[in-house]
Amino acid sequence: MESAGQESSPASYPRVKPDFKSELESFRTETLAKADTQEKNCLPTAADVQSEKAQRSVIEGIEGFDASRLKHAETKEKNPLPDVEAIQAEKGVQRFIEGIESFDTKTLKHADTVEKNPLPTREIIEEEKRA
Repeated sequence: MESAGQESSPASYPRVKPDFKSELESFRTETLAKADTQEKNCLPTAADVQSEKAQRSVIEGIEGFDASRLKHAETKEKNPLPDVEAIQAEKGVQRFIEGIESFDTKTLKHADTVEKNPLPTREIIEEEKRA
């Protein structure tokens, strides 16, 4: 491919330095290490092709869907309101919670704690050890 204004003659090629040229000419290919060429198969497997076809068919089905084929449907609204018993139970719970929250602790009477199961004295413990 020649573009306008450029010639394709050997004189227009870039010049190679003489020491580099002599290096290339004296290079021995026997010094290269042997390498095995590994060919990789970049082709998709049959399963990949099949799954891609399935995806493509789903997308085409969605894009080509005719909404005029749909039937009209009437929605029936069921009674979302709770029945009377549930309302009464909820009110009872709310009254119970309000009673606890509005409880006045000043109406409580003072009570002294009396220990009814006192610990045994040393004398009682020693008597039990002897027995």
